[in-house]
Amino acid sequence: MSLCFGLMSSLPIAVFMAPLFLVFEIAQLVYVERFLGVKQIESGVDPRELGPPEPIAALWVLGICCQSAWLLWLLFESSTRVHAACALLVTLMGFALRSNRRLKWVLVILTVEGALRMGLMVSMFGAAWRAL
Repeated sequence: MSLCFGLMSSLPIAVFMAPLFLVFEIAQLVYVERFLGVKQIESGVDPRELGPPEPIAALWVLGICCQSAWLLWLLFESSTRVHAACALLVTLMGFALRSNRRLKWVLVILTVEGALRMGLMVSMFGAAWRAL
């Protein structure tokens, strides 16, 4: 579904959900820093073995699934295809890189991955805002 404004290009409504997912990314980075942070690394405890509390894990998985569905939706819109494809590629590459890394590198990869996705979201939202 797109918004059309006369001679302006059509904008997908979904692009205006970017601030919501930007907040999710920031919350995810803050939680990851607290869960997998430097204090955990220094103490020698691997929190991946314990896992987060069940309600937080459920919300986290729900947020990731919603964000992935949103990116797939944007993949089918011509004006947001490149941003969505890049964000999905960053997510998949981050998952592949994180799978068998030490805790310290997992934190670094998650931080870089989140920053790249946030940059792509800001760029996509800014482009849509300027097109209004």
